[in-house]
Amino acid sequence: MQPDTAAAAAGLPRPALQGTPSCLRLANAQGDSALVALQGAQVLSWVAGGRERLYLSPRAVLDGHTAIRGGIPVCWPQFNQRGPLPKHGFARNLAWQPLPEQPGDRPEGAALPSTVRLQLADDAATQAQWPACFAAQLTVSLAPGSLRVALQVRNTGAAAANAWDFTGALHTYLRVDDVEQVRLEGLDGCDRWDALTDARARQQGPVTFSGEYDRVFGAPAGPLHLREGAHALEITQSASLANTVVWNPGAALCARLPDMPPDGYRTMLCVEAAQIDTPITLAPQAQWQGWQTLRVLA
Repeated sequence: MQPDTAAAAAGLPRPALQGTPSCLRLANAQGDSALVALQGAQVLSWVAGGRERLYLSPRAVLDGHTAIRGGIPVCWPQFNQRGPLPKHGFARNLAWQPLPEQPGDRPEGAALPSTVRLQLADDAATQAQWPACFAAQLTVSLAPGSLRVALQVRNTGAAAANAWDFTGALHTYLRVDDVEQVRLEGLDGCDRWDALTDARARQQGPVTFSGEYDRVFGAPAGPLHLREGAHALEITQSASLANTVVWNPGAALCARLPDMPPDGYRTMLCVEAAQIDTPITLAPQAQWQGWQTLRVLA
């Protein structure tokens, strides 16, 4: 499918931003929609039930190569600064290629597809940073009241010496009305590491927010439920992603982030499906997949 060069024209429910990247649009008969930038294969918008469900900073830099603040960044092949690559790896900064539609991607008679796939493969630029042969594919699927994002990675090297490791995350920014009214359920009993205090403990009860929050959890076996007033969202992730990251910058850090408004922290919460503690090793021709699904409950 041909990319749309104007996110605002695609119905992105916020003021038009300078330098909006080329995007793919998804929609279904129920009126749900999604917008995926070719840069980073990054979901920028997901509207379900008439409500925008993802947070995209109004100060996000959309110049085609700077990391975009918001939506669902694909952090790969490195999480954060845990390695020699730039923060969160290079996948989110590069242009991905849209793949041809497959049977079933576009409902019969529909103007837009409900599933899109994008691909990123190694080239001279990636090899200069990370000498690995790879092919990555991101599949974004829209269903009534739900969004699924799946990352598939394959080692395309031929020799046994070409095995490589990676970490990463689907760094989902969820839109909320007031983060201090949010309750995140489903992490009770999970081991956690507090990145702010370097303390380890076991989560007890739901997670609530009253300031900067940055913790890495062992992923739960069941779904998470984000509740805020009358709104509720179910969040699930594949067993192949062993960690769940929950992050909100709080007021002080948010004020220092140039691509966030000072009060932006109030209306966002990151709940990330991640692989951090134990890197994944892929032998030549081996393949891995991880996914996150968001589903509206209310």
